[in-house]
Amino acid sequence: MPIRQPWPAVTHELVDCAMGRMPADLVIRNGQWACVQSGEIIPHTDIAVKGSRIAYVGPDASHTLGPNTQVIDATGRYLVPGLLDAHMHVESGMVTVTEFVRAVAPRGTTGMFVDPHEIANVFGLKGVELMVSEAALQPINVWVQMPSCVPSAPGLETSGATIGPDDVSEAMTMPGIIGLGEMMNFPGVFLSDAKMHSEMAETMKAGKVIGGHYAALDLGLPFHGYVAGGPADDHEGTRVQDAVARIRQGMKAMLRLGSAWYDVATQIKAVTELGLDARHFILCTDDSHPGTLINEGHMDRVLRHAIAQGLKPITALQMMTLNTAEHFGVSRDMGQIAPGRYADIVLTSSLIDFRAELVIAAGDVIAENGLWLRQLPTFDYPPEVKQSVHLGKVLTAADFKVAMPNPHAPRVTVKANVIGVIENQAPTKHLIFDLPVQGDEVVGDLAQDVCKVAVVERHQGTGGVQVGFVHGFGLNIPCAIASTVAHDAHQMLVVGTHAESMALAANELAKRQGGMLVVRDGQVRAVVELPIAGLMSDERAEVVAHKAESVLAEYRACGCHLHNANMQLSLLALVVIPELRISDLGLVDVTQFKRIDLLQS
Repeated sequence: MPIRQPWPAVTHELVDCAMGRMPADLVIRNGQWACVQSGEIIPHTDIAVKGSRIAYVGPDASHTLGPNTQVIDATGRYLVPGLLDAHMHVESGMVTVTEFVRAVAPRGTTGMFVDPHEIANVFGLKGVELMVSEAALQPINVWVQMPSCVPSAPGLETSGATIGPDDVSEAMTMPGIIGLGEMMNFPGVFLSDAKMHSEMAETMKAGKVIGGHYAALDLGLPFHGYVAGGPADDHEGTRVQDAVARIRQGMKAMLRLGSAWYDVATQIKAVTELGLDARHFILCTDDSHPGTLINEGHMDRVLRHAIAQGLKPITALQMMTLNTAEHFGVSRDMGQIAPGRYADIVLTSSLIDFRAELVIAAGDVIAENGLWLRQLPTFDYPPEVKQSVHLGKVLTAADFKVAMPNPHAPRVTVKANVIGVIENQAPTKHLIFDLPVQGDEVVGDLAQDVCKVAVVERHQGTGGVQVGFVHGFGLNIPCAIASTVAHDAHQMLVVGTHAESMALAANELAKRQGGMLVVRDGQVRAVVELPIAGLMSDERAEVVAHKAESVLAEYRACGCHLHNANMQLSLLALVVIPELRISDLGLVDVTQFKRIDLLQS
């Protein structure tokens, strides 16, 4: 594995190599330099590498050649800085840090800024420390942001652990911690919650970046108050006016293309049509399903998509290299091909149809044409991390029924507050439906595409179940889908048309200590096991991707044709993104940040 030496420790070697007094370890010859710092494509460029860092970039590096110098002929190919993902959650890939790196580095990703608030919601600071330890072993740069909101909305949900200002202060001294993760409790910021402001203050005192998450559409005083609190970026914009507002207020607009979030096309018009300065825009993925990583790509996929929206290739590259590195204060190490920077370089024959042909990390060729050339490290999670699902009892169909508040007053229908899924977006709609009453309970209505959704408490084993209704999944037969990936508290989510199937799905998933599972016609049809905190598998990424795709195939067999429906499912409990969600404490109106009744009187 490459060893990344600090720049001050190797300046003599770099200078001597650049001057020809010491041979390079690696020389790349005659490539087309994607110079993101100047916005140029410069032909006939050589790069000389000494150790892990670049010593020379110019028209001829022959003076740095020695008898043992490795030489790569890049004729006809572009020399691109390693791609950086500015905001993402490893857990959304359902794999460990190592397996995520295995999936994305051969595609050109050489740096990731990871917010592990999923595992933090289950195991707190211990979970973060495990991720930091695993990240430190990787051949590419994996920076960790300290989760800020655990739980994401106190009083509206219950997480498995908590994180506070003291934890944040401790984390800011840890190697590998780059800043504070997305500040999801945006009302807590603009309402001056002491805990949220203390966490931000600890981050500022450490000179590190506060990640943003302003998910409301209101760009009035609450937005201005949020920005004044200190978040420096935001990936929750979905409209062009969101991007414009963030840039004007001094934030970086992070535009995301994940497996289910398609927010680049609308917001990039701020650059392509309105002419805003592209150097304040950053590209990221946020959440990527393993099937997306294996079959479609990672930041290479984002690059191709961004260029297809009208960006010049060099501009799109800036948004996922130099812009990102400068934002996090690491541009003297990465984000550009220049002397002194780590030799994180990708060779490709096309910028428009970008495919990584050769990937170099810290001067070491780690992958070629999608295949690994180096052995990845092993990292073992302790046994207790694989025992995190505790239901407290065996669930029955009765646990998934919605009782009429006054069964003695016969009614045919009752008005219910229903969560409305918006395909390819994280926000939901607050809908109102007339739902049928059968005996003493309210049931879903498949004709209106309304089925049940439940949150099952799984951290403390209380046996608690909260039941609501959701519109948009298209389920049309007796079935149920259960998942312990349920942002952000990561209780267990169950969606279904049939109470017995919902109970079966929940019980079976608990036996497997977490994952995603589909019950159809009374039988378990597909499952992906995620025993690490109920969030991640200990299997290879391609195996997890295959199992996850089988789960999605069963979604479709149940009538669901949403794009990446499991991503949509995972956010039904995310009580920090409007408009309506469900948690272990009940139905939550996120526009008002309060719990509301399921049924209307």
